[in-house]
Amino acid sequence: MTPAVSAVIVSYNTRELLLQCLESLRSFSGALETIVVDNDSADGSATAVRERWPDVRLIANAQNLGFSKANNLGLQAAAAPYVLVLNSDAVVRAGTIETLAGILDVRSDVGLVGPRTVGTDGRCQVSFGPDLTPWNEWRQRKLVLAVKRRDPVALQRLEALAAVEHEPAWVSGSCFLARRDLLLRLGGFDEGFFLYEEDVDLCVRMRQAGSRVLFTPRAEVVHHLGRSMEKASERAREEYRRSHVRFYKKHNGPFWTFVLRIWTAFD
Repeated sequence: MTPAVSAVIVSYNTRELLLQCLESLRSFSGALETIVVDNDSADGSATAVRERWPDVRLIANAQNLGFSKANNLGLQAAAAPYVLVLNSDAVVRAGTIETLAGILDVRSDVGLVGPRTVGTDGRCQVSFGPDLTPWNEWRQRKLVLAVKRRDPVALQRLEALAAVEHEPAWVSGSCFLARRDLLLRLGGFDEGFFLYEEDVDLCVRMRQAGSRVLFTPRAEVVHHLGRSMEKASERAREEYRRSHVRFYKKHNGPFWTFVLRIWTAFD
């Protein structure tokens, strides 16, 4: 049977969370193909998948290829018309995949749709946003930091933003559903981004190609934010800086790239 949805999950040292993620996919009522791309985890993730989930297709890389390249390997192996890109530290709520697929079924203008994401405490996370410009990033960063310290005004503002279906500039790569043929036409994720900003770049290119990017609060996932990189925080910070500059060079031009470099030098 041809699957309705192919779930692509990139794994890196999140064994127990990965197993929870796979378990959550069982709630999907349709035909699902699951592909795990393991980036040379040292915690037995690949072995655990082989032993506990024999029906899952496992692509075990001999080294950490990064988020973009690993996702592209999964995308190339996928057979379904819709691809669910899902972090290994995310848990899908019952009905989420059906809701996302239903939107793509009825809205041919939408190429990618992302759900509301919440933490384990049930609080809403920032999983969408505006175009990456210095001004927008300053405002977004203020919101993210305020949400992180549980500022009640910021939490209320985020809840209001996340309560309405809308078209942001981007949605988080922690979870989204997209049309496989469109992803392939765009070349998938830009593999020049090892980690971070690859989801924003993909959404920008998708909108440039004439397809809409949608956020919906009608679907929800629980995201254990940043678990893959918490043990390699310095590497994560360096990759974020590198990806940030790459994005600005690619989409914002030399002047704003220069402004970004000056800004981050004092950050």
